[in-house]
Amino acid sequence: MADEELLRMTGIVKEFPGVRALDGVDLDVRRGEVHCLLGQNGAGKSTLIRVLTGAHQPDQGAIVVDGKQVALNSPTAAIDLGIAAIYQELDLVPDLTVAENVFLGHEPARFGLTRRHEANTRAREILEGLGHGEIPVGRAVGLLPAAGQQVVSMARALSRDAQLIVMDEPSAVLDSEEVGNLFRVIRGLTSRGVAVIYISHRLEEIREIGDRVTVLKDGATVATGLDARQTPTSELIRLMTGRSIEYVFPPRGTVPDDAPTVLEVTDLSRPREFENIGFVVRAGEILGLTGLVGSGRSEILETVYGARRAATGSVRVDGTELKPGRVQAAVKAGVGLAPEERKSQALLLDEAVYKNITVSTMQRFASGGFLNGAAEKKAAEELTKALDVRPAGVEHPVRNLSGGNQQKVVLARWLLRDCRVLLLDEPTRGVDVGARSEIYALIRKLAANGVAIVLVSSEVEEVLGLADRVVVMREGRAVHTGPAVDIDEHRVLDLVMEGSAV
Repeated sequence: MADEELLRMTGIVKEFPGVRALDGVDLDVRRGEVHCLLGQNGAGKSTLIRVLTGAHQPDQGAIVVDGKQVALNSPTAAIDLGIAAIYQELDLVPDLTVAENVFLGHEPARFGLTRRHEANTRAREILEGLGHGEIPVGRAVGLLPAAGQQVVSMARALSRDAQLIVMDEPSAVLDSEEVGNLFRVIRGLTSRGVAVIYISHRLEEIREIGDRVTVLKDGATVATGLDARQTPTSELIRLMTGRSIEYVFPPRGTVPDDAPTVLEVTDLSRPREFENIGFVVRAGEILGLTGLVGSGRSEILETVYGARRAATGSVRVDGTELKPGRVQAAVKAGVGLAPEERKSQALLLDEAVYKNITVSTMQRFASGGFLNGAAEKKAAEELTKALDVRPAGVEHPVRNLSGGNQQKVVLARWLLRDCRVLLLDEPTRGVDVGARSEIYALIRKLAANGVAIVLVSSEVEEVLGLADRVVVMREGRAVHTGPAVDIDEHRVLDLVMEGSAV
């Protein structure tokens, strides 16, 4: 059964006005395998998945499922054929309960009435099978943390009798333990003959969970059927980017001994989130916060930025104390935040790329009460070119960009503002291997220019590779603070599990 072909897509072409997003893509998937789909942002992965799930119809090409050519004219047609998807940007309904989201569109019912008890029971069983039986099925999804919402999205896909599940960056908001549990669930599915298309920018995950690999570049298939465990990482990178590139962190600069303190956080606390957090960041220094999801990392950044109000403690920028819970005060003092949840917290999805970049610096482009749109576009074009935002052009609605390219737009906004303090929450989440090195270099360049940076990342390697000093968090407390060169990944993992203050 493992070698039996379930899906074959041949010569898939999809065009949008001015853009040929797919240019003859081929993909075949076997029952019971994890088939990994790789490619840089803008390579066509998301468009291909939308074709497979019936959201887009191809202009050319054929789709064969179970040996029969099919027309996936709608998402319902794909679902009826057993094709389900978990998207990188979750499409949950925040005000509905966990159980209601799990069975949204196919609620257990009798005589036209939803059987709430049955929905709750079945949702709980699915969550327990995912290793997350602790998630309350009656709680509104919007009240769950990002990792919990990801699990609910997985449960919704599993609630249907799917024979093919597409997982688009499913580990993006999961910590290492949850990723291990995700892989356990995937192996359980494939052992029953379910096929999984797995999309991730984390190449180490591809090698661990994948069976075969297909690589897309510029909307076309450049390699398919590669052995996920045997194909060298350097070869996968070459196929994706067209050049040899490695994860290389820029060399650390030297923070002068007399560098002034730019950001000072003292005894900062919020009930049930974090307590007694204190640190300083000097001009030109990068401070990394690491720990498990839920350890308080993101909440600390949001409190420094004024998006959350601290219960105790203070935040000072250049010696001046900021008013707690006041974002405008932080921005005026030169503090910028690139948040983890870009769509809900950072982007104006229906506005043009250039508007999203200049929204925090509009006074720079104003004269006589009017905005200079040409100047806005020119400034945005320089940044999008430097960050390799795809597709090129700053007048596209930002909604039409891939997740990784949207993240670059958020970063470009604060690059334009010339911040004194830059707070980066998962800055390379959903960003491909080629763009990561560019973002790393930009972060280092900002530090070299005197910006004080606080970096949060779920990837310990990223924190240790970029930061000058590291704060390790566990359950809302700092359990270690020290130079990044004095600690390694194994010690970080020991600390987040032990939680012994040092």
